[in-house]
Amino acid sequence: MDATRDPFKRANYLIRKAHHANWHRTQSKQQILRSQLGFNDIAFSRPRACIGCENYHGVAYGQTQDRRTMLVCGFHAYGWHGEIPCPDWKGSR
Repeated sequence: MDATRDPFKRANYLIRKAHHANWHRTQSKQQILRSQLGFNDIAFSRPRACIGCENYHGVAYGQTQDRRTMLVCGFHAYGWHGEIPCPDWKGSR
């Protein structure tokens, strides 16, 4: 069957397109609400010591919201909080 005439490919494309449009509309509405409430800036979740580090992971693991844990880095699971710069910091290439 020709890929350009595949009805499932077209249907999947249209569903993804509609989903993205809905997501974008929701993000826009949330930004409008944040600005109306005075929260224009979204808090940056990456620790200051991890900015630009190649070892940064930043994915939360856990099944529920109350048990979720953020894994910041493979070397320092909760991020580097020392006074000196992180000894494992490795810049992006």
